[in-house]
Amino acid sequence: MPAHMLGRTALPLFVACAVVAFGASDTRADETCQSPYMPKITGEEEFVYVWTLGIKGLGDGFDKVVTIDVRKDSPTFGKVVDVDSVGGRHEAHHGGFTDDRRHFWVAGLSDSKIFIFDVATDPSNPKLVKTIDDFTEKSGGIVGPHGAYALPGRVMISGLSNTARDGRTGLVEYSNEGEYIATHWMPTAESTQGAEVEKIADGYGYDARVLPRKNVMLTSSFTGFDNYMRPLGELVQDAEAMKRFGQTMVLWDFHARKPKKVFHVPGVPLEVRWAWGPHNNYAFTSTALTSKLWLVYEDAGTWKAKEVADIGDPSKLPLPVDISLSADDRMLFVDTFMDGMTRVFDVSDPHKPKQIYEKKIGSQVNMVSQSWDGRRVYFTSSLLANWDKTGSDDEQFLKAYHWTGSELTPRFEIDFRAEKLGRPHLMRFGSASLYTN
Repeated sequence: MPAHMLGRTALPLFVACAVVAFGASDTRADETCQSPYMPKITGEEEFVYVWTLGIKGLGDGFDKVVTIDVRKDSPTFGKVVDVDSVGGRHEAHHGGFTDDRRHFWVAGLSDSKIFIFDVATDPSNPKLVKTIDDFTEKSGGIVGPHGAYALPGRVMISGLSNTARDGRTGLVEYSNEGEYIATHWMPTAESTQGAEVEKIADGYGYDARVLPRKNVMLTSSFTGFDNYMRPLGELVQDAEAMKRFGQTMVLWDFHARKPKKVFHVPGVPLEVRWAWGPHNNYAFTSTALTSKLWLVYEDAGTWKAKEVADIGDPSKLPLPVDISLSADDRMLFVDTFMDGMTRVFDVSDPHKPKQIYEKKIGSQVNMVSQSWDGRRVYFTSSLLANWDKTGSDDEQFLKAYHWTGSELTPRFEIDFRAEKLGRPHLMRFGSASLYTN
């Protein structure tokens, strides 16, 4: 990682998490659940970047990166200070920073375009510097670029589907400069690639996260293009289509990029969150359709997966979506879309999570981002354009809270409809401290 790009005060996340784990004083406050290869923000986050879906007839109607000022002494605290439209609607969804944190990659699920923003030159005013519009061609047929995960000098992009739209997909690597490097397909029943398969290898993809010190990468699974682009109300009435959802997680040899084991995790495992502690060899995920927390963990050298808790009342299909693990590995925020709730689990014993708090955030809620010091938590509302609720329940917001350790108290909120911005989805933190000498 080029030192001159990081700034004097930046610190790689894997170093910072060790500081927390050993109980030393830590004044840094970044977002949890990020790639350990990235530098950390010094002090509090200053900006929140929100990748936002455009709504036809609302403002310019385009997808955009919205920058919100969260500097507590700023005259524009809690306000939108910059909007960068990318032109058109692309089903804006996920993204992430490069390992030097100078560029913010965001992607569209409908046409597989990737937009790269410079956030280093002026963190309050990101600029679009490159568009990748041949992702499907270069990757060999993958569509629906989802996350963008920082690796040393590279970005790992997990796909959601393929040109046949049936969901088989893979991981695609690019250089930080946006040049295609390689494609790694998910194991399937027809091609397990040597992986041990517990029950089925379905080939679906969603999230990809790395635990460097164990040389493992963990991926999860969602569904294909024909399902995620379809109206949710119509989809759930189609029994055959509802069978075409992911039920696997794959453990990879990270350095070799080879699948080692395919776990059977029924019910659509989505976000992957590795623990930060130097001896905590485990990760959490939540399953959207079965409303469970799952734990993937190492036991005497063998990696295993098991369900460890219910999320709400599974019979009511609360639809767990995003999750956020605290920097000390003790608390896990879990959002559920259908009831608009966030729930906090005490996961001090990862094998026996206990819910300790719940709060309704809105009529719907999706993403949650938690500061490294655990004192501030941000929520956004949108899931997918065709899956968001309708009518008065189609609230579109970013809401910021203080977290006392036992209660969320309001800090500020932005109505994305009133501001004519669209549907807010992914959030990432920014700060000028990352680029100072």
